[in-house]
Amino acid sequence: MFTLSPSILASNMLNLGDEIKKIEASGSKYVHIDIMDGSFVPNISFGMPVLSAVRSCTDLVLDVHAMIVNPDKYIDEFIDLGADIITFHIEALERDRIISSIEKIHQRGKKVGLSIKPNTDVSALYPYLELIDMVLIMTVEPGFGGQKFMHSMMDKVKAVKAKISDLSKDVDIQVDGGINIETLKIAKNSGANIFVLGTAFFKNEKILNAEQLLSE
Repeated sequence: MFTLSPSILASNMLNLGDEIKKIEASGSKYVHIDIMDGSFVPNISFGMPVLSAVRSCTDLVLDVHAMIVNPDKYIDEFIDLGADIITFHIEALERDRIISSIEKIHQRGKKVGLSIKPNTDVSALYPYLELIDMVLIMTVEPGFGGQKFMHSMMDKVKAVKAKISDLSKDVDIQVDGGINIETLKIAKNSGANIFVLGTAFFKNEKILNAEQLLSE
């Protein structure tokens, strides 16, 4: 399955309801919600009230990306407020807490994603590929929107795609950072299937057609 996951970090927050409608109109299946704490990454973004507000106005999949320390402390609250997928960073927890977090999210009937920053070796994900539903390869340093796409991260996408194939597992590969119409094609050709668009989606003069974009 290929889909866009537009990131509301780049949306007009004064008209969030209308921005969600734009996502729905595009044919995208996901809404990407970046939660940052100013500690794990050098920025503060959304918290629980925004997650709750988005859930109240759409039935789309809420794709929560937790760029925070101690993400395991917030799993229940994320789910209670409507998260369908919870992605947290492998750099944020030690192995035992990563495993217990994966188990907890699955026990509550939701999907789990694991993400790595650009400086983390992709092999760090390999021990968890049989346990998770999605990997998120950051194609910029996490924390701020509008950064330039890091082409070198495509080697990681290709490597994790090959490893997933070797394991005969069905694990989505998401990319986030500097994704636009051109770099989406590069990421798709490298093996990614879920694409986080921010500025390229919300600052576009017309509503993107997800099906058309993903078929090119």
